[in-house]
Amino acid sequence: MALVTPLDPNHDAETKKLAEFFNETLGFCPNSVLTMQHRPAISKAFINLNKAVMANEGRVTSALKRMIAWVSSNATGCRYCQAHAIRAAERYGAEQEQLDNIWEYRTHPAFSEAERAALDFSLAASQVPNTVNGDIKARLYEHWNEGEIVEMLGVISLFGYLNRWNDSMGTSIEDGAVESAEQYLGGIGWEKGKHDGSRY
Repeated sequence: MALVTPLDPNHDAETKKLAEFFNETLGFCPNSVLTMQHRPAISKAFINLNKAVMANEGRVTSALKRMIAWVSSNATGCRYCQAHAIRAAERYGAEQEQLDNIWEYRTHPAFSEAERAALDFSLAASQVPNTVNGDIKARLYEHWNEGEIVEMLGVISLFGYLNRWNDSMGTSIEDGAVESAEQYLGGIGWEKGKHDGSRY
């Protein structure tokens, strides 16, 4: 079971209302949010940040944002967030060929140079120590403006929080997320790991 037990979705009315956002993105309210409800100010602030980060104000599509989240979560090793990110990418219209070949984004023809620059940025920004450098900056500026770069780093930073939250909590992964992860990531080694409900 998880480090802390998720609370019932009806525990906090304001969180429940805000969490309707996840019915669109994932098809369910994630256990991570249900756990945050132990301190409703955290769950509400997190959902509002998530909504702000995932809003599209430039050319960074909803699907690309979720692929950025996947690369970030892959870099940190959070299986829970990998599954959620690939499920949301699927639900937000990522091309089938991209979903099937996300591990090969650097070389697969389904990805554009602009997408590769964004995904390499996600990888570099998610590593410890951080490896964002002048080359990453130059490649980003070839394809994206500063507002779009801010949107990307918002996604990377949001998932930095989620990766630490869910890996530390051992958050139990939901069936829908498992289904997407097994479909797109199972052939390349994805498994529930500590998120199978029996970690602690």
